[in-house]
Amino acid sequence: MIKIFKNLWTEKKTVLAIVLLLIVQAYCDLMLPNYTSDIVDVGIMQKGIEHVSPDAMSEENYDRFYKMLLYTAEESSQKLFSDNYVLLEESYDYDSTARVYRLNEYGKENREKLDDVLFSGMMTAVSAMDGTQSGAQSTEMSESVVLQQAYLLAAQEHERAGIDAQEYQMNYLLKTGAVMLLYAIVGMAAAIAIGYLSARCGARIGRRLRKQVFHKVVSYSNHEMNHFSTASLITRSTNDIQQVQMVSIMFLRMVLYAPIVGIGGIVMVAQTRTGLGWIIVVAVIAILCLIGSLVAVANPKFKIMQTLVDKLNLVSREVLTGLSVIRAFSREEYEEKRFAGANEELMKTQLFTGRVMNFMMPGMMLIMNAISVAIVWFGAKGVDLGNLQVGDLMAFITYTMMIVMSFLMITMMSIMLPRAGVAAGRIEEVMKMDSSILDKQQPVVVSAKDAKGVLSFHDVAFRYDGADENALEHISFTAEPGKTTAIIGSTGCGKSTLLHLIPRFYDVTEGSVTIDGVDVRDMELKSLREMIGFVPQKGVLFSGTIASNLKFAGEQITDAQMQEAAQIACATEFIEEKTEGYESPIAQGGSNVSGGQKQRLSIARAIAKQPKIYLFDDSFSALDYKTDALLRRALKEKTKDATVLIVAQRISTILHADRILVLEDGKIVGMGTHEELLDSCEAYAEIAGSQLSKSELKGGALA
Repeated sequence: MIKIFKNLWTEKKTVLAIVLLLIVQAYCDLMLPNYTSDIVDVGIMQKGIEHVSPDAMSEENYDRFYKMLLYTAEESSQKLFSDNYVLLEESYDYDSTARVYRLNEYGKENREKLDDVLFSGMMTAVSAMDGTQSGAQSTEMSESVVLQQAYLLAAQEHERAGIDAQEYQMNYLLKTGAVMLLYAIVGMAAAIAIGYLSARCGARIGRRLRKQVFHKVVSYSNHEMNHFSTASLITRSTNDIQQVQMVSIMFLRMVLYAPIVGIGGIVMVAQTRTGLGWIIVVAVIAILCLIGSLVAVANPKFKIMQTLVDKLNLVSREVLTGLSVIRAFSREEYEEKRFAGANEELMKTQLFTGRVMNFMMPGMMLIMNAISVAIVWFGAKGVDLGNLQVGDLMAFITYTMMIVMSFLMITMMSIMLPRAGVAAGRIEEVMKMDSSILDKQQPVVVSAKDAKGVLSFHDVAFRYDGADENALEHISFTAEPGKTTAIIGSTGCGKSTLLHLIPRFYDVTEGSVTIDGVDVRDMELKSLREMIGFVPQKGVLFSGTIASNLKFAGEQITDAQMQEAAQIACATEFIEEKTEGYESPIAQGGSNVSGGQKQRLSIARAIAKQPKIYLFDDSFSALDYKTDALLRRALKEKTKDATVLIVAQRISTILHADRILVLEDGKIVGMGTHEELLDSCEAYAEIAGSQLSKSELKGGALA
């Protein structure tokens, strides 16, 4: 919850506006049951009469009331009565043959005081007119019944004064209905505004989280990427953020609204004076027990659900990316079972939580129906005894349902909040993990144009996190501009790892790597990597066009530079064969080009950048010998002023390198030219002998 609140705090102005609108909506919703009660009790039962004091009365009954007040009220009350009614000389306003006393403007301002005065003595007048009740009996009657009798007496006075009762009632109903309609319109407008602002707020939170997570992940070094699986990062960037976004919207629309309505409903119920408040207390306790039980059972499963989603995504990704290998080894059935296992495990967890939470709605409905029956049962007794009016009972039921529904809304959120809390925690985990490779506070900024490109390793050692032994040890050499330095060795000897230390994909454990005498750890990462043209072991292309891939280093690359790079990489031939040429589309991952074409485009991308240092990580493995030779010959001319490092498995690729480093178990066991190593390095001689004939070993056959 705290993490969700932190995300909402970033949109505090919008949240504040939503809270204010929720108060407006809740106020409108809470006022409507009162007006419904008034329509039933006043508009229908009392024929639109709101006050005990009549709007007008006949002269005869005015005199009778006045005489009654002489015996039952104080002098101030008698004066209030006489001052508030004025005799009409002619009854133009009323359909009456008798002279009429009308309530004046002063009386309308003091209506409540006048109601109290007349109510205190009205039952005496009722007894005098009807002769059906004694004073002793009337005092024993409940206040509600006495009040209803007073309203009836006021209605009779209106009739005697010639007031049209039907028109009077209709005016009240129309007036009250108009007010209800106004409240309904304002409440609807507030609800629409809340919906719009909530959706907008949730979308902004989602956009901001996706942006922050993406920016964070892009800044990660290989160490952090190894900590999180790719499948997990994808889940966190999509599904987890979607969970937080959806819950944020529902929180603003439901969770904030529920307590406002619930508290308001309790306040309004307290004002109805029905004596049925104990029913709400019992209902709230029952609801809390139901919610607490279900959440306690389901919450642990919610915490592991996102992990299971990660696992399913991981299996799916492995199957989809390795589909050709799976088919080649006829392992479709095995992979289907592996996917089915992960899928079923997630399904079982979702079914468990779903089944538990399925008890929520029936349980809530049972409680709500039991509340309705209890209110009607005990409320009917109150109506029968005259202690409760029908409209008040209706309002009480409505307010009670509002209170219960507020708990229901919170309950629904309690189902989603645990899972969203887990999702927010997983996002927070990504956000809090800083990259282990960062710029120093005052890094050395080196211009790529001014750099010479002298690369040196000084007694470098490197160990992967969690490893028992170093992957590289005592690596020392210097690669100079205009010369090609090649690295060869058996699989797993640390060739690619060595190359990855230069652009700081990893940082050295011991020693240092320098460019032009400056430690790469002291350089600004951006300026360091601007000097380097890197071609990975596995050619990586991005969706777009051939041109967009070749100009990946920036818009500063001209079309002429792009075409020159493609020609050097021997890619011009297959590019020009395509109908759209350089604008030919490249599918995701370069799936619509062959392995060799992908490798040549990757090489051309690095050449187009025109860096000071070229790093080729076994980048010629997919090329045939002829293309390999042509490419290296053209590349040597292009890179005559740059430093070139080539990692290779094939001797033919590095045969004419200026210097060859032979790695074995992370150590340099040989260094020199091809001819020198044949004589001085047994490991190199074995590799060369396994790949080349005797004539080729002399270097004469491969130029």
